[in-house]
Amino acid sequence: MSSSGIAGRLAAFAAGPIAPDDRMRRFVNLSLLDWSSVGLAGRNEPVAQAAAELARAESGPALLLAGGHATPRAAALANGTAGHALDYDDTHFGHIGHPSVAVIPAALALVGHVRGRDFLDALTIGQETACRVGAWLGRSHYLAGFHQTGTSGAFGATAAACRILGLEHDLAAHPMCLTATRAAGLKSQFGSMGKPLNAGFAAEVGVTSALLAKAGATSMSDAIEGTQGFGPTHGGEGNDFAFDDLGKTWIFSDISYKFHACCHGLHAMLEALQDLRGAGVTPDQIAAVHVQTNPAWLVVCNQLSPVNGLQAKFSYRLTAAMVLAGRDTAALETYSDASCTDPVLSALRNLVTVTADPLLSETEARVVVETQGGARHEAHHDIRASMEMDILERRLRAKSTSLLDVATTTKLEHAILGLATSSDLSAYLKALEVGPPLASQDQA
Repeated sequence: MSSSGIAGRLAAFAAGPIAPDDRMRRFVNLSLLDWSSVGLAGRNEPVAQAAAELARAESGPALLLAGGHATPRAAALANGTAGHALDYDDTHFGHIGHPSVAVIPAALALVGHVRGRDFLDALTIGQETACRVGAWLGRSHYLAGFHQTGTSGAFGATAAACRILGLEHDLAAHPMCLTATRAAGLKSQFGSMGKPLNAGFAAEVGVTSALLAKAGATSMSDAIEGTQGFGPTHGGEGNDFAFDDLGKTWIFSDISYKFHACCHGLHAMLEALQDLRGAGVTPDQIAAVHVQTNPAWLVVCNQLSPVNGLQAKFSYRLTAAMVLAGRDTAALETYSDASCTDPVLSALRNLVTVTADPLLSETEARVVVETQGGARHEAHHDIRASMEMDILERRLRAKSTSLLDVATTTKLEHAILGLATSSDLSAYLKALEVGPPLASQDQA
């Protein structure tokens, strides 16, 4: 297959030597801890249980977060779904998607007896590939209604799977093109079980495409950028500059982490409102709340009156009310069906108005709280503002502990830090085997 097209370039990256800088390596480790924590916490969710039940019907060697083992393909689907079930995983705003939740389950499903460094290299390649393909597709792809986690994430999952399987350059191009005919995910699924399944599907596609290519399956060489290729048929912008310096510079390390258990588009507003609440604004004083956000988010997370916990995670008005009422927006239980009808939250929600400001970036929000006495309190936040590494690590550790427990978080941290020099993944896999969420589940 030709090496001049996008598939060839991605295949060369997946198969060739890499030298990520220290910052990139550090963020790959942090995202592995974040995904592991969120995935283990999400394994109890109904959608994760359904995916795991389906996976257990396919006996195989790959570990399931929800307990038991399955074939690599089925495990990737189940673990990808579990990792996104809480909508609490990392986000890259270069393409508005969640790269780790597609990439890590794909690599994990195929690990076998690989060295820890090989696993980390596969994650590095997969996560970078997802972000680069996302940047190539551009905003028009996202605005057309596609969920980048399921689309560009599938290419990242494929790259990681190719690396784990040791596919050579010429062979690795074929699964990239096979993925082009299967990658999918729609934003219309937001607020439903379909959204986390998009992540699971992406991980599964990566594993399946790589295994098919290893078995001899081939594909058209221009299936990504050709006239009838993935980009042109899926609203892609074709930003070829997105692949400049591939393997030399690293854009995944601009990743953002969630510290609120809801859509990342809400986080800048929530941080700004927390600042105002910390400055002494109390619910009984509030007369009106004005939220300004980038227009792109109004079709993603502006459900005006959500009726269930899933929809609550995509509501500016309700989550704003949660912060102003002092509810913990980092806690999973805050996003419940009961919260949608809570009279205190409903009263505050009805005081919130959300408008678009095209001058704000997708990571910014501005809030104004007007009080009964006529005072105005304003705050602005940008979640891409740099955070000192020690603060970031501390917040991620606290997040992991709140989702799991101190002992499990400590085991995960130690295992992940040891991967760079370990001969296998036994310590990390052991840390993930914390038992099934339901004692009655079949562990065959």
